Amino acid sequence: MKFVAALGRSVAAAACAMLLVSTAPAAPLAAPALVPVGQPVPDFRMSGLNGPARSLTSFKGRPLIINVWASWCSPCRKEAASLEQLAWSEKGAPYTIIGISTDDERSNALAWLKQSNATLSHFIDSAPHWPLEKSLGASSIPLTVLVDAKGRVVGRFRGARDWSSADSIKLIERTFAEAARGAAAARKP
Repeated sequence: MKFVAALGRSVAAAACAMLLVSTAPAAPLAAPALVPVGQPVPDFRMSGLNGPARSLTSFKGRPLIINVWASWCSPCRKEAASLEQLAWSEKGAPYTIIGISTDDERSNALAWLKQSNATLSHFIDSAPHWPLEKSLGASSIPLTVLVDAKGRVVGRFRGARDWSSADSIKLIERTFAEAARGAAAARKP
């Protein structure tokens, strides 16, 4: 009888240990690393705010301008109109321009997009790990990231600016041109 009781206690202790191990919180996922200039953007699936979900790499084939913003960010809201103007201008024609919201609440981002009458495609990053925000380097916003047609980050610009201005258009053109020259030089034997 003592043996059965001891065996029962051992089985119960083992079962409790297994329960504790199986219900222990999982180790947090590693935050994605910042993608260095010259390296490809990761293939994240982005949840659409004013259109369908898409993968970030599905934009390959055309130069991409990514603007990282939030509805509560006053400078982000101010620069949004200039991105719309650039997108609809002749100078913006070679580029695809998208926005990525870092809002905690999808409803806040949607409300602001409705208020702003946004026509660009906008997506939202996913809490709680914010993979897009971290991999693009959005430790502060607004952030604008230029990605070449092959999917490589070629430039990062922090802070708000008038993206439809002549100076900003020259900055965009120069950044893409310098990246193309650098890539061509790297291919030479």
